[in-house]
Amino acid sequence: MSNPKPRIALIGECMIELQQRADGSLQQSFGGDTLNTAVYLARALGDRGAVDYVTALGDDSFSDAMCQAWAAENIGLDRVQRLPGRLPGLYCIQTDAAGERRFLYWRNEAAVRECFTTPAAGPILAALPDYDVLYFSGITLAVLGEQGRARLIETLVEARRRGAQVVFDNNYRPRLWTSACAARAAYRSVLPYVGLALLTLEDEQVLFGHADSEAVFAAYEEFGTPEVVLKRGAEACLIRCDGQAHEVPARRVERVADTTAAGDSFSAAYLASRLLGGSAVEAAEAGHLLASRVIQVPGALIPKQ
Repeated sequence: MSNPKPRIALIGECMIELQQRADGSLQQSFGGDTLNTAVYLARALGDRGAVDYVTALGDDSFSDAMCQAWAAENIGLDRVQRLPGRLPGLYCIQTDAAGERRFLYWRNEAAVRECFTTPAAGPILAALPDYDVLYFSGITLAVLGEQGRARLIETLVEARRRGAQVVFDNNYRPRLWTSACAARAAYRSVLPYVGLALLTLEDEQVLFGHADSEAVFAAYEEFGTPEVVLKRGAEACLIRCDGQAHEVPARRVERVADTTAAGDSFSAAYLASRLLGGSAVEAAEAGHLLASRVIQVPGALIPKQ
């Protein structure tokens, strides 16, 4: 995967984030699975790569603030649409004493749902196959809708033809889908084009009913996915890459403040390491290191320092 200066496009949704504190007050920021990954990826690559975010926002002050924050993180905005009269989605994080979180969402009318169906989407879709890496998630599939997913698949086909790497994070959120059957069909429609799958074991088990990690690897072998990483929270991650199996222990921390974006940050550090020439094991070690730092700080995005 090594590339002198790779161009990466991450496709998905950023929302207004409200973090509920112990005293009941709310701290406002921004977050979303692919956006979290984009930020951590841009930080990890620095000037050794270029990261663009692909989404649709409104013309409101929150959308303005999002774009300003992304620009400050060196994330490109050329693929961000601004739709008049629309708004971004919103979610609230409630965290228990053990650091586990509960999400409450308000996103049905979010602008991102029209990301690939507007007239302005044409030039963006045409430009995506020229990137070195395209990254999206199961949440991306859900919010794009049926028409948007169809256009995404057309883009993936062309991107693969031009030699791009397609990376998929399986993030499965049942509430975003009309049924598990619809979600399974959508996942299966894109998996044949995926070169690197960054998976959470629990999501695979809930969506596809896989009994264990071996069943997951067997399923992705049928899809022909050459590199599969199975994230298992505080347990070691499991990797199948180039016919080799690896198990890389997670990093232990004394106190977990918030597990939000643990998987997103792992994926960012893993991908950055691979793009810079690291082995799968080295990439997993980098992923565990970053995730261990992220879970000790409330919110999805920890301060740069």
